[in-house]
Amino acid sequence: MESITKNRQSMAVLRAMAERAYGPGEVPGGDDWCSELGHGWFNVAYRMRLRSGREVVLKIAPPPHIEVMTYERGAMATELTALRLIREQTTVPVPVVDFADQSHELCDADYFFMEYVDGDNLGMLRDQHTPSVRAAYDEALGALNRSLNEVRGPHFGPLNGPGFPTWRAAFLSMIEGVLRDGERRDVDLGREYAQVRAVIAAHADTLDEVTEPRFVEWDMWDNNVMVRDGRIVAIIDHERALYGDPLIEAGFTGSEVPAFGDSSAFIRGYGRGPATGSERVRRRLYCLYLVLIMTIETAYRNFPGTDNYDWARGRLDETMALFDQP
Repeated sequence: MESITKNRQSMAVLRAMAERAYGPGEVPGGDDWCSELGHGWFNVAYRMRLRSGREVVLKIAPPPHIEVMTYERGAMATELTALRLIREQTTVPVPVVDFADQSHELCDADYFFMEYVDGDNLGMLRDQHTPSVRAAYDEALGALNRSLNEVRGPHFGPLNGPGFPTWRAAFLSMIEGVLRDGERRDVDLGREYAQVRAVIAAHADTLDEVTEPRFVEWDMWDNNVMVRDGRIVAIIDHERALYGDPLIEAGFTGSEVPAFGDSSAFIRGYGRGPATGSERVRRRLYCLYLVLIMTIETAYRNFPGTDNYDWARGRLDETMALFDQP
């Protein structure tokens, strides 16, 4: 997927990175040892075969001169922290990090190497699955997501700080950052920004019910799930993780906005009962946060055409309409 945030490097630089991470004896020869993994919108990722035959993945953060959205700043450091927390405190399968470099000596951005996961991307297989197979995967994802949410945090907000004492303060800061990103690029939301802010303020009191910071993956969509032989073998792409309310997780989104898919199997696997009225309002706020990002990020990614913007704007209209319902 094409985006101006992808920080591609020359083969010479990629070889130097591999040497720094694994030593000169593992530096590959020839021309067929490295290929770009096209999936993903933000970081560039390469699949590499080292001289020993071992396969690894290299992820490189966006170049420093490319403006990213507020919540994306320091995203690679967030992912490294998330991977460490998940491996230390859960049994959820994630790739092992082999080496990370934040020196900017070989390239102009952070990068890290991790193990290559032999599997298929669940998002690319969805159309091939029967409804029962899809439901089984969703239930398994719900159970894994609950395990992630069992991790307690020291504060609300970004994993690496700055932290907030309350979820209301953290979430309002997060969504205000997105709105300011949109105003900075003059993104058309189909309504005044003041109207969106008024809706958020009118329902912000529901955020006060959340009193304990939990690890939140937030980006566990199908495309970030690797499967093999009918089971989930890895969750990838953790740069959007934070400490907050588990109800913000991607798996719950479809319960309020059907365009994001049926959430029932995920919720069943997660083990949650029916949502209260206040929980449904919070879910709608979290959907609003998501669709605002999806709409506004199109001005930062330089996506070809308007399809991404048009789809996201439709979801923004649907989500705003939810706040007029009981």
